[in-house]
Amino acid sequence: MTKNVPDGLFITFEGIEGSGKTTQSNTLTSMLSEAGYKVRQAIEPGGTPTGELIRQWVKSDTNITPLSELFLFSAARAALVETVIVPAMAVGTIVVCDRYQYSTTAYQGHGRGLDMDTIACLNWTSTGGLLPQLVILLDMPPGHTSTRKASVELDRIERESESFHLRVREGYLEQARLDPERWLVIDATRSVNEIAHAVWTRVGALLPDG
Repeated sequence: MTKNVPDGLFITFEGIEGSGKTTQSNTLTSMLSEAGYKVRQAIEPGGTPTGELIRQWVKSDTNITPLSELFLFSAARAALVETVIVPAMAVGTIVVCDRYQYSTTAYQGHGRGLDMDTIACLNWTSTGGLLPQLVILLDMPPGHTSTRKASVELDRIERESESFHLRVREGYLEQARLDPERWLVIDATRSVNEIAHAVWTRVGALLPDG
């Protein structure tokens, strides 16, 4: 029997490039499904026709300016929230998302140096004020991600300088410090199984039978 979560449940994974977000998002989705819950996996940017086009564009076009990048990510997020996340939660589905508005604050705000008030306004507008119940930050220094990406061709953002990714990391940690009840910060240099266990322990407390 499939279990519903009243009003749905929204969980997001955050972190710098190569921190293991996709692996842990996949793992949590599988564990929730095996436990009998309806679950929908999402990714930013992506998950909708609009988002997929934007994903290809922002990862490859080296001529995109920081401000243009900000608007493109916001457009992808708006499409995802309106057509995927909100409808799924409305029928009691758990949504597990790989990145959300916190990435914009970290990358375009702390990383690119764009105005934080503008970013906050766009984040609210693109999401309608929808916030996840849990944000899981897989935290690691940028230097540790190189081995995970060694066999993969790096995209435009992954090729940014180490100083850029250090600013992004600090941007994430600052957001976590400002909202500790919503955020779970995990040392992403730990083993995949250890991280998955820590995630499941926290998520379990949010489930109806947790």
